[in-house]
Amino acid sequence: MLAWTTALLMAATSMQANGESLVAQRPLEPQESVGDRAASPPITSLSITPTPAPVPGPVPPRTDLPMAEAAPPAPVRPGSQRDIVIIGRKPLAGDPLRSVNAAAFGATQAVDTAVIGPVARQYKKTVPSPIRRGIHNFLYNLREPIVFVNFLLQFKPGKAAETVGRFAINSTIGAVGVLDIAKRKPFRLPRRSNGFANTLGYYGVKNGPFLFLPLVGPTTVRDLVGGGIDRLLLPAAVGDPFTSPTYTIPAGALGALDHRSEFDDTLKDLHDNAADPYAASREFYLRRRQAEIDHLHGRNVDDILGPGGVTEPPPRAAMPIIEQLQAPTASSPSVVEPVIAEPARP
Repeated sequence: MLAWTTALLMAATSMQANGESLVAQRPLEPQESVGDRAASPPITSLSITPTPAPVPGPVPPRTDLPMAEAAPPAPVRPGSQRDIVIIGRKPLAGDPLRSVNAAAFGATQAVDTAVIGPVARQYKKTVPSPIRRGIHNFLYNLREPIVFVNFLLQFKPGKAAETVGRFAINSTIGAVGVLDIAKRKPFRLPRRSNGFANTLGYYGVKNGPFLFLPLVGPTTVRDLVGGGIDRLLLPAAVGDPFTSPTYTIPAGALGALDHRSEFDDTLKDLHDNAADPYAASREFYLRRRQAEIDHLHGRNVDDILGPGGVTEPPPRAAMPIIEQLQAPTASSPSVVEPVIAEPARP
């Protein structure tokens, strides 16, 4: 009986593969005729139809299992891939002597608040504007030979020639530089600032550490060296009167007074309205100096520099930049940029 049942199931499986149905009947027993089996009802009827395969679908998440703790990320082997490191914007100059610089800044501010600032504002209030402008023009006309030499060193013969023209016109028609005739029609030769510090920066010399020096103000090692060369050029090349104290002391005092009165509004914004006046002054100075060097490379930086360079107060377009420096985070980098570090080479 077991053999017959096995044979029946194998036949049913073969027919199911062909999509057919099967009616199974009991096989003949020994000594049983066909007629005897016809008189008895069949054992059973088995209908086999193909069953469609289930369609796979999304498996719902198991909620009856405990949550496993997140595994820590696997350490990345150095050199196996490019690492992305987030750092702040690289500062224009380091400030390793910040504590000393800040102390010098505080002492200078105290003197400025008590003496220099009120004197400069009184000078601006009482001295008529044409006279103040004449003193300003005269002092800066004496710098035109320095500007000329540095344009030559930077291989800018066109601007060097314009500087010679400015100096010749203002020193003659302009009454030894008191009147800036060269910037008017028909000449239209604008005044440009330049110096040996700019030449050093133009050729890639870095700022070096930032310094704040009494009587000098904000500067860097590069600017301090370049400014020293500027001040030695005329005395070494011409001699008198640029070596005589009767000229150097009054000219230095008038220059400082003129500069302080011209920048009074800017200094008030940086010192009185900033959360960190020292950091704001430092960043403003460094950005203006870098803008002047960028301008020599042909980049448009008039939004912070203006046509007169660092010798003139910043234009009104620079107010958003000054407001950024007044923020509490002025001493820290204001822009965070991703820097991709290349893998270490074997």
